Amino acid sequence: MLRRRVVAALVVAIVAAGCSGGDDDTPERAARARETATAPVVTGPVTGPLCDLLPSGDDPGAPASLTDDPADVALQWIPVLTTFEAAVRASGLARYLRRAEDVTILAPTDDAFAVAFDRQRLDDLLLSRKRELRALLEAHIVDGSLSLAALRDAGTVTTVAGDTLTVAPAGAMARFSDRATTVCADYDVANGRIHVIDGVLR
Repeated sequence: MLRRRVVAALVVAIVAAGCSGGDDDTPERAARARETATAPVVTGPVTGPLCDLLPSGDDPGAPASLTDDPADVALQWIPVLTTFEAAVRASGLARYLRRAEDVTILAPTDDAFAVAFDRQRLDDLLLSRKRELRALLEAHIVDGSLSLAALRDAGTVTTVAGDTLTVAPAGAMARFSDRATTVCADYDVANGRIHVIDGVLR
């Protein structure tokens, strides 16, 4: 219960931060946002423009607090990944992520899911289309623990679903098949790496 209250509070804080721009919804603001997406923001071991809005230091869910957690548990503590984490549990993929020796997770944010799926389709996936949901999630998982630098150097990676993703530098970040870019990379967990991305890859 405490964990849920902490995560809920963090989500509210992030939403509030995103809504604090007032009436400055201009092309100039959009241009600044694009520039920010390519600029590194370092918070401990993680890097990316979203990291400064996520738990840090001694906060619950801060990167340093997740290093001993298996991947499925660590996902529960990253407040912008509630949809992805719920999908992992609904699909039965949590057991795989807990037992995997080395795994890289490219986890779309809640906003990314909201853009990719309307509410009805997402509910259908979570509640009744488990095979399709699992295939979708496996398209975001790569065998082996790959850092942001390793992904950028690789050029391509193959997901557990069998999809080949091209990986290109995007400023200090990495972009995957022109569909998504890392926005907070290099969560180091007990059995792999988690990279938060801004789009759904399938």
